[in-house]
Amino acid sequence: MSDVAEPEWRLLAGISSLLILDALFLGIAPTGPWDDQSFSRGVIGLIGASIGYVAWYRATFQRNGLIPWLDLWEDPRKIAIIEMGAGLLLLACSWIAGNQLQHYLPEPTGLLLSLVAMLMILQSTYVLLSLGPLNEN
Repeated sequence: MSDVAEPEWRLLAGISSLLILDALFLGIAPTGPWDDQSFSRGVIGLIGASIGYVAWYRATFQRNGLIPWLDLWEDPRKIAIIEMGAGLLLLACSWIAGNQLQHYLPEPTGLLLSLVAMLMILQSTYVLLSLGPLNEN
């Protein structure tokens, strides 16, 4: 058994939730030097999402880090298929956020959601190819 303690993730998850809640619903943000409150809300949301990713990584793998190597997953093929579906769903949500909900959300919301969705699709494609046609075994 390892002497290394599980890294703290609950505090990070709480901070992330508060920042994302503020960016999406509360809208408490300074105008900043760029004199644009919606840009500040977007930055707050990005920081919250980044902290949320770190909290998720720590909670999922019980270690510090940022990159989910293939050997850390219990069933990489199943997770990659789930991630592909989640990425496609998020891509659809980004279209809705950029069109129908544009008046209610900060302007770059659809663009940022589509960026995250495409990264999820890219990563799941990499995992599926690494386990399939590009497997060295």
